[in-house]
Amino acid sequence: MHVHELTTTTVVTAPADSSLERAVERMVSERVGSVIVTRDGDPAGIVTETDAMRAGAATDRPFAEIELQEVASSPLQTVTPRTTVRAAVREMQRHDVKKLPVVEQLELVGILTLTDIVYAYSDIVSAATDAATRRRRWETDGDRWHLDDD
Repeated sequence: MHVHELTTTTVVTAPADSSLERAVERMVSERVGSVIVTRDGDPAGIVTETDAMRAGAATDRPFAEIELQEVASSPLQTVTPRTTVRAAVREMQRHDVKKLPVVEQLELVGILTLTDIVYAYSDIVSAATDAATRRRRWETDGDRWHLDDD
C-alpha cells in the first residue's frame, strides 16, 4: 500500500511570519492537529498542537506575539505519494513524528498522519495478507504466477 492511498489532500498552511494565535485558530476551525508552515509558498516546517502547548508552557508571551517560524519543527520530514506506508511509518518512528507532509517535486500535495494509518489498519493488514498469499503461491508453483483471486 502506498502513501497516496491514505493521504489527506486538504492541508492547512500558514506563512512562517504569521502568528501562533492565528495558526491555533485555524487548527481549531479546520479540526486538524497541525499547520504546514510555508516560506515563499513552499513547505518549510510544521506546527502541531503539541508545539503550541510547548510554546505556551515555555513563554509568558501571548500566542499573537509568537511567529510560527519560532516554534515550527524544521527541517520538515516528508514523503512522496509513491512511498510505501511501511516506509512512511519507519520515517515517523525514526524522526519521532506523527505527521508527514506528502510532497511531489517540492509541491505539497497532502499530509499523512498516524491517525490516517490507524483508521486504515484493517485495509493495510488485508493488503499485506493478500501479498503474502500471492508470494507463497508463487514460491510453491515456481515460475507459474497466479493472477486469479482464489
